[in-house]
Amino acid sequence: MKLLDFAICNTTEYVKKMPKDLRKKYGQFFTSKETAIFMAELFDIFSNKTTLKILDAGAGSGILSIALLERLQTFPHIQSIELTCYENDPHIIDLLKDNLTWAQNNSNVRFSYAIRTENYILSQDLEYNEKLGANPSPEKYDLVIGNPPYMKISKDAFEAKTMSDVCYGAPNLYFLFATMGVFNLENNGEMVYIIPRSWTSGAYFKRFRQKFLSECVLEHIHLFVSRDKVFETESVLQETMIIKVCKTKQKPQNITITTSQSNSDFSNKTHFLAPYDSVVSGEDCYVYLTTTESETETLKTLNRWNDTLLSIGLKMKTGLTVDFRNRDMLRDVAEPQAVPLFYSQHIQNGKVVFPIEREHEYIVTEQEGLLQTNTNYLFVKRFTAKEEHRRLQCGIYLAQKNPQYSQISTLNKINFITGTKALTDCVVHGLYVLFNSTLYDSYYRILNGSTQVNSTEINSMPVPPMNIIEAMGKELIRERDYSEISCDRILRSYL
Repeated sequence: MKLLDFAICNTTEYVKKMPKDLRKKYGQFFTSKETAIFMAELFDIFSNKTTLKILDAGAGSGILSIALLERLQTFPHIQSIELTCYENDPHIIDLLKDNLTWAQNNSNVRFSYAIRTENYILSQDLEYNEKLGANPSPEKYDLVIGNPPYMKISKDAFEAKTMSDVCYGAPNLYFLFATMGVFNLENNGEMVYIIPRSWTSGAYFKRFRQKFLSECVLEHIHLFVSRDKVFETESVLQETMIIKVCKTKQKPQNITITTSQSNSDFSNKTHFLAPYDSVVSGEDCYVYLTTTESETETLKTLNRWNDTLLSIGLKMKTGLTVDFRNRDMLRDVAEPQAVPLFYSQHIQNGKVVFPIEREHEYIVTEQEGLLQTNTNYLFVKRFTAKEEHRRLQCGIYLAQKNPQYSQISTLNKINFITGTKALTDCVVHGLYVLFNSTLYDSYYRILNGSTQVNSTEINSMPVPPMNIIEAMGKELIRERDYSEISCDRILRSYL
């Protein structure tokens, strides 16, 4: 039996016996055999080294370590391997030992292993933060491989305090592991991790991206088309990716980006070489996941503009009212003191239609935080289904349609674009041209793989100067064709 097959069989038996709720407590989801093999194959094995030092943090049952050991058997110049595994879940330590011992006894390459049961992050606090008493020469590794725990921790957790330089709010363990993994690498060493896609954009991960991408370069990104096919046996719905990074300051010209339908079939994966500077871009170090030439061209086309909504005095915000927290304020009819409460259902064919005779489309409140001036806005749905044609779905709200109200409210299921000054009809129509176009929808999909439209990311997207937005709006008002095709044609005429 092959090394990896033995580990997979043992792990399958463990999963059958161990309740999922208990494994979830440790953020424990096991890598499939096919994914482990793919990840192991991503490493460029050093030709000038006969001994390799490998780290697997959050090793679980050792599937990734053993997949890499199995591959290294095919390199005759590798004479010995030193493997270090961190794992502090007491339920799986014995299984990890059994799998590694069996591999050690049946491998044709000599290797030693050490299992460290202490907390991976906390055990390196002194070295990571260069505190008094730290080891002046902390242990470094040639190769780091991992499927880190996916688990949110509080902002006051010891791990968050240890790595405060990359934390903003309550962090997730996975990006702390990724940061520490790069810290543990030798210069020019390589790390391959399977992690959620969420880190690639947004303010929450900004500190992590800036540190991570200043200390290493991305060389390969693998994307899964289906969210539910990555950890198929675990029923995990997660946007997940595999990344390979190299600890170097020298940026490559291109990043290899591959995609596959699931974690069980890498044979039909797509393959694309994307320019590095088009993938990793800007002060916030957003990672744009382009998979085709047309997507790269989309980035180039819109990045010609240097403005953002913020720089021209506009801003996207999230709707103000959380309905389930304010049920006593909601009304079905327009009683005295009630004002309109707008939902995503009010966005119809490019316009905001009100009323639509749905329940709770009015609100009675004196809380200023739930009210906004009745002025022009561009409303944008916050949530769409993965399968929908467009991620950006917007509607023009004109205050003149509801002149009897001085204030309105918006549900937190929609976003709205407003300004330091009231938006004119031309400006709100011009914004509609942008965000209802194919180019902007494609740009956002490249920037964010989730189905939630994040205001932080919209506010960072390139937009034309205000005079061009106004000109596009005038053209849309004149033509009165709110279709995507019409918006594409208007936008293209200004590019």
